[in-house]
Amino acid sequence: MNKNKWRLIPYQPHAPSWNMALDEAILTAISENQAPPTLRFYGWNPATLSIGYFQRSEKEVNLERLKELGWGFVRRMTGGRAVLHDSELTYSIIAPETHSSVRGSVSESYRYLSRGLLRGYQNLGIEAELAPPAKGSPALHSAACFDAPSDYELVVHGRKAAGSAQVRQKGVALQHGSILLDLDTDRLFEVLTFPTEEIRTVRKQELEQKAISIHQCSSQRFHILEVEHAFTQGFIEGLELNAEIGRLSSYEEEMAYKLVRAKYANDDWNYKR
Repeated sequence: MNKNKWRLIPYQPHAPSWNMALDEAILTAISENQAPPTLRFYGWNPATLSIGYFQRSEKEVNLERLKELGWGFVRRMTGGRAVLHDSELTYSIIAPETHSSVRGSVSESYRYLSRGLLRGYQNLGIEAELAPPAKGSPALHSAACFDAPSDYELVVHGRKAAGSAQVRQKGVALQHGSILLDLDTDRLFEVLTFPTEEIRTVRKQELEQKAISIHQCSSQRFHILEVEHAFTQGFIEGLELNAEIGRLSSYEEEMAYKLVRAKYANDDWNYKR
């Protein structure tokens, strides 16, 4: 397996359980030397709320309202907070921990991989920058992912533009993240729970001041495939990837089907905390 050659899997929308199962299946295949480092772009059908591995679904999510709206729901294998996947481009980048793209600490690899995101925004005519490492004690945040930038995540005008999370298992690093085309805080906060309505309103207003979407910082309206092209080139240019369009192997697809049934479409996984 040529570890210097990257596989690019172009954008496709999928069910939430299939998206998360695919990311894990690719990670496992790479750990077994059955797949090359992979950059994948995807969307979500239906609109989906994903929560971080350590979040408590019953405490932080209004599950009844989620079902009434017909949205999907899934727990990620990565940490972080809740994300509403709707008007966005999602990416995952998966490679051995020894690979130059992800080598070093999580913070160091965030910084390096963010070069691809940075170039992607620049390709759309948007001037973004990397958030500096946080100093001091963490502030109180809501359950929403875009409430505050992590070290070296992308910000535009001081507001978080892309949210990413990383996990390392089996000697492989997986980072996936959301690149927002539009931000609808009303929809997101409709399915998150808070002690009082006053706190909900305050947290929503805070998020609106801390997060920004592509269409909020550009006078242009972009099609999802235009955004995909900008970020495909962004990762290739920013990380100097030798990438070719590829497809999933039958081994990865079979593993993903098993992971859907055993994990990502299973209530024991999604509601376990």
